[in-house]
Amino acid sequence: MKPKDIGMLLTLAALWGSSFLFMRVGAPVLGPVMLIEVRVLLAGISLLVFAAVLKHKVRILHKWKHYLVLGAFNAALPFTFIATAELHLSASLAAILNATTPLFTAVVAWLWMKEPFTWKKALGIFVGIFGVAILVGWDPENSGGSIFWSVVCSLLAALLYAVAGVFSSRSFKGETSMDMAIGQQLAAALVLLPVSLFVIPDEVPSWDVVWSVLVLAVFCTAVGYLLYFALMKSVGPVKTLTVTFIVPVFGTIWGALFLQEVITGQVFAGMLLILLSVFLVSRK
Repeated sequence: MKPKDIGMLLTLAALWGSSFLFMRVGAPVLGPVMLIEVRVLLAGISLLVFAAVLKHKVRILHKWKHYLVLGAFNAALPFTFIATAELHLSASLAAILNATTPLFTAVVAWLWMKEPFTWKKALGIFVGIFGVAILVGWDPENSGGSIFWSVVCSLLAALLYAVAGVFSSRSFKGETSMDMAIGQQLAAALVLLPVSLFVIPDEVPSWDVVWSVLVLAVFCTAVGYLLYFALMKSVGPVKTLTVTFIVPVFGTIWGALFLQEVITGQVFAGMLLILLSVFLVSRK
């Protein structure tokens, strides 16, 4: 990848690394469906305002069916699955399971696009998963009957991301990153709207929850997906989704900076393995 692409990848990882924390705050209060409905709706509105400021003419209606598929598979469903999982899983464990996305993507790209599945790519994926596991580990408090279905939800989200990544690379050639980001978020809000009308929370959320949702929508989602779709067009789905290996690294950094969490030798070892995996998967 070019230096510009690597910079975009790291920025995206930094934004998405914080999303697990914000969902962990918002999901128990608003509920998974309402949290994600507000997230994607505010993200779509933010992107429309951004497009207006840049005087960008939005063109999404000509591919409205494609955007409904993209909104469902790359936002509405996986976001909701992750938020549901985080009712019972820690943010760190959710990040581990999310790191399986490139593995699913490589398999989907191999089956769908006949993209070569080389030994270096396979090695990089497994090294990355191992690195994430070392970095954040398994939370011993996450035990009980609900853990199984929470893990299933997280893995389903990773699979949906993989399918959506390959689908977008094939179905949106020539479309701008701005249009794809707007189309996805508005379509996701439309997909979730019928369900969200029946799960409106009874109480007004606290300011901590409100700010968490706003940051989640505007920065983690609106800005994040602008970078995501730009990378999809530049380097392809498999390389773009290696971002899931780096997301836990930034989650740990934010914890150290703002929560005074200690960075141990285990953390450094995990970081090195994750960066090695990105190199192996990204190189030709």
